[in-house]
Amino acid sequence: MSSITLKGNEVNTLGNLPEVGFTVKDFALVDSGLNVKTLQSFEGKKKVFNIFPSIDTPTCASSARKFNEEANNLENTVVINVSKDLPFALTRFCAAEGLNNVETLSDFRGTFGDDYEVTITDSPMKGLLSRAVIVTDENNKVVYTEQVSEIADEPNYSAAIEALK
Repeated sequence: MSSITLKGNEVNTLGNLPEVGFTVKDFALVDSGLNVKTLQSFEGKKKVFNIFPSIDTPTCASSARKFNEEANNLENTVVINVSKDLPFALTRFCAAEGLNNVETLSDFRGTFGDDYEVTITDSPMKGLLSRAVIVTDENNKVVYTEQVSEIADEPNYSAAIEALK
């Protein structure tokens, strides 16, 4: 279990992020057309999983914008935003913000949060996903992870992008 904070108050997640060198688990996430995307959907690409509680919070929105901006400069890489938000809310946000360099997928009916151990297990945010970043190579091996220790803080973008090089 990872212990993080929300505005200084302790919050716990289901477990720990996958370790560097491990292969990530398959997943079934829902896109804006209610289609299921799996790990195979991104076969052969490096992946940046930008995981967050809800797109309708300032920090989550900032991270989606920043990774969308960074995605322009990444070769053979897909940025995958993941939250429990409904696909309709994610689509609305991305359309309003002009985010078209990222995949924004919902775990509203999946097990991604549990499988990747980022589900928050207590506090008013129980059931949502914590703020985390997982970066893999094109063979789905983890090359970088960050469990952001304070949910209200942004992830270390430069470290995540540097891990892709």
